[in-house]
Amino acid sequence: MLKNVGFTLIEVMLAMTLLSIMVVLLFSSLRICAESWDKGEAKIAQVNEKAVAYQFFKRHLSSARPLKDDFSDDKVSFSFQGSEHQLQFVSHFSMSAERKGLQIFTVDFEGDDNNNITVALKPFYPLADEQQWQQEKEILLENVTTFELAYFGKDKNAKEERWLNQWQDRHVLPRLVKIKIELADQSDWPDMVFDMKMAGTRRMGIKGNAENTTNIFGAVL
Repeated sequence: MLKNVGFTLIEVMLAMTLLSIMVVLLFSSLRICAESWDKGEAKIAQVNEKAVAYQFFKRHLSSARPLKDDFSDDKVSFSFQGSEHQLQFVSHFSMSAERKGLQIFTVDFEGDDNNNITVALKPFYPLADEQQWQQEKEILLENVTTFELAYFGKDKNAKEERWLNQWQDRHVLPRLVKIKIELADQSDWPDMVFDMKMAGTRRMGIKGNAENTTNIFGAVL
């Protein structure tokens, strides 16, 4: 006579308990992997943002030109003007960029509500009579808590060079520009110091008609 073969209630409950434990462990592992992936992507994005900002200043600020504006009817002003939280300089794009020629860069810190570092661009040379000045603005860096600028050079009434928090109404470039940036996430970012390649070069005044420039912001950053 054959006996019925099956599982007892205790065996079924034990199997279900083991299966539940395995499912919990599996989903916990998946959650940990997902969190690690998200943290990795956030870290990569953070590093990329810092690299973009650094490359922008290295490429354009370091090659700032010692020019003065002779185009307007107002008083002649030197192109490089710097304060503690704002910077204006003239630099150029390469011939491969969509926006070519000398441009006026204005780097500003919108620290009230937006906490962004922005870059505004407009052509340095006057456009043709039928064209208008066109300024374009982009965000360079978001979630910024501190943006401080310092300039190394001679003060007007001093003989030795030192760090200054203003560089205005001058006729030469500073030797160095130091930029301090702190982000809301409190990630480490050492101060950036850029050598002004044309510092000490005699200022240049440029008059007359000059090259046309396109009106596309292009790959500035």
